[in-house]
Amino acid sequence: MELKMKRPEMEDRELLNRYLSYADTRSCEMVFGNIYLWSRFYNTGFAIVEDNLVFGEVDGVYSYTFPVGPGDKKKTIDALMEHCKENGENFQLHNIMKEDFAKLEELYPGRFEIKYDRNYADYVYETEKLAKLSGKKYHSKKNHVNKFMSLYEDWAYEPITKDNVEECFQMILEWRHENGCDGDEEKNAEICVAQNALRLYDELGFRGGALRVNGKIAACTIGEPGNKKDTLIVHIEKALTEVQGAYTVINQQFALHEGAAYRYLNREEDLGEDGLRQAKMSYKPVFLIEKGVVREKGLL
Repeated sequence: MELKMKRPEMEDRELLNRYLSYADTRSCEMVFGNIYLWSRFYNTGFAIVEDNLVFGEVDGVYSYTFPVGPGDKKKTIDALMEHCKENGENFQLHNIMKEDFAKLEELYPGRFEIKYDRNYADYVYETEKLAKLSGKKYHSKKNHVNKFMSLYEDWAYEPITKDNVEECFQMILEWRHENGCDGDEEKNAEICVAQNALRLYDELGFRGGALRVNGKIAACTIGEPGNKKDTLIVHIEKALTEVQGAYTVINQQFALHEGAAYRYLNREEDLGEDGLRQAKMSYKPVFLIEKGVVREKGLL
């Protein structure tokens, strides 16, 4: 079987979204904007196999996502396994969630095993709780918000539009400078993604908000509706460290305004960074979306 992965382009959006509509998940992995922006750095490609969509790497890495679409999943997986066999490679699936593995187990009872990686689990929160910050659990967060409002009387929240998108872009550049990203490949990639998200903000159908303090943009957040209509996925959140409490306030204000129509906010993974994990846990996620790698038993 010949299998060629294609890098996602803007003209592929309608095609991919048609297949992604079958992905009944709150995961950040299965939305076009996120896929498109990060494919430039992770060499992500896609293929349609037996009328299902799968993602993998463009240059011959034999690991795939669970197929989504109207086609026969077993036929797709069988085709992928045959492709690996023909090339002398072990078959592997990645970004596999519990519901995916349950489907795999139904199709191939006892054949595969999964290893979850906590670093890639998505954090999902109840939007109303992030917006209101009510109760004892959020007491310290509420204090940060109150302190911010006492320090900066001249502040305002505003949605990202064509009128302020360039200011948000300049704030991201300032964040990059003050955080010394040039020597950090991952941080540098994240900033490039943030800049591209702003450049393509309207085209990708993003939702965003900005925090203006003393006339200057001090923080911004960019998100995208998830496959499940009750979920908004937060891709980018940056704030200037010189503005005390800016991260807490942009988080709360984004939930209050842009998240109002959504029950859940997916704030993505922590990638194993201790500080980021502590920050994400401090907002009390309602659940985590675990993801893992699947191989045939004895090969994991």
